[in-house]
Amino acid sequence: MSFSSLYLSIQHRRNRGLLGLYAVVIAFLALYAALFPGILGIGGFSKFTQNWFPLALVTIAQALMMLNGGISLAIGPLVSLGAVIAATTMGGPLGVVGGIVAVAVAGLSVGAMIGVIIAYLRLPAIIVTLAGSFIIGGIALIVLPRPGGMIPAWFSDLLAGHTPVAFSLLVLTVIAWKLFIKMPLGLGIYAAGDNPLGAFRSGVPVDRVRVAAFAISGLLTALAGLFVAAQTGSGDPVIGTAFTLNSIAGAVLGGVGFLGGRGTMRGALCGSLLLSVMINVMFFLGFPPVAQYVAQGLIIVGAVAIPELAGRWRKAS
Repeated sequence: MSFSSLYLSIQHRRNRGLLGLYAVVIAFLALYAALFPGILGIGGFSKFTQNWFPLALVTIAQALMMLNGGISLAIGPLVSLGAVIAATTMGGPLGVVGGIVAVAVAGLSVGAMIGVIIAYLRLPAIIVTLAGSFIIGGIALIVLPRPGGMIPAWFSDLLAGHTPVAFSLLVLTVIAWKLFIKMPLGLGIYAAGDNPLGAFRSGVPVDRVRVAAFAISGLLTALAGLFVAAQTGSGDPVIGTAFTLNSIAGAVLGGVGFLGGRGTMRGALCGSLLLSVMINVMFFLGFPPVAQYVAQGLIIVGAVAIPELAGRWRKAS
């Protein structure tokens, strides 16, 4: 298969089933706006996007893994590591710029190391990232054993104030992804996850593409941790715990497949948005926390089962 025919095949599969997702997201957004009209104002919109942005970043990071045929269980600990590095560096001689660089380098390095182990030692991603989650979590606790550190107030106000900076950052992230997916490396991530052998025969350096996917995923996850630290004004070595499963849930809701090569980043973003809105809607409707977890689980199972059953029905007919 030529690279151009591989590209057309992947593009066709990427765009399946998004209209239904968009309709569900719009319906939940309308319900949320009815329950909380303040979201339509600048302040409410800013707060909502600030809460959504870290989840959006980690969902993109997880979707990269799933598109490449893997999955990461180290997302949550890496969010925590990014948060504690930011909180322990930005208030010192390195300053804000040095802290951002430190977080970015840590995320890229950790992601790349995990990718090298998986790609070149041929070990299962789920096992390596599970082990990595313990190691990364331990490092976060060594860096900052208990909540503390400091994020400069002006930086927290910039990212988590009353202006839609988070939304602007999200738009820039989407634009960057659009440019990236047009490059051979971006398309190679889809190709390597969809059909590694076919991708290799088409000239895609599959192992290097996998390492690059893990490195980019690590970078996005660590930056999500930096943003979380800016929201709270300090660092917490366990603050990222919930992000691992939520990143998987957001990607699954967005139609990203576990077996690689199926799904889109706009689908993953919509999935993270749906998950965020869904949690807020259940809160405003007075769902107790236990019922919220049950409802989330049922919706996620439905999001996976309905397209699968529809596909089987189409094949049978």
